Amino acid sequence: MYAERTEVAVAKSRAQIEALLERHKAKQYGTAVDYDQLRARVQFRLHDRIVRFLITLPDRRKLNASRAERLERQRWRALLLVIKAKLESVESGIEVFEQAFLAQIVMPNDQTVADLITPQIAESYETGRMPRAALGPAPDDVIEGERA
Repeated sequence: MYAERTEVAVAKSRAQIEALLERHKAKQYGTAVDYDQLRARVQFRLHDRIVRFLITLPDRRKLNASRAERLERQRWRALLLVIKAKLESVESGIEVFEQAFLAQIVMPNDQTVADLITPQIAESYETGRMPRAALGPAPDDVIEGERA
């Protein structure tokens, strides 16, 4: 596992993520932690898109303190690596922004693309049929013998 033995403090990783987003000219950015919900969030606006990453935090009530801290440090380092790699991919022309961050793009209903499409992917694999709602019906699409 990447950075499983890191000693870098969570606060430093969070600061490095924010500095990275600042360097890439993010219009808005922030990090947040909710230890009750065991989630952390990094959200930013870049290329006129809102992007959100959520990570699950270790449960400090169920793990010994040093293990929970180590796991939390690891997850923040891994998140920094992911964001850095995606931004590098865009900067290098390997992908356009939407390709690199597609799953984490926040739609107008406050759900990410991954939130919307993941259940449809599972259903497609179970049924062998393409998800209709993912792209919406084409103007001339026929739905079960009727006009859409």
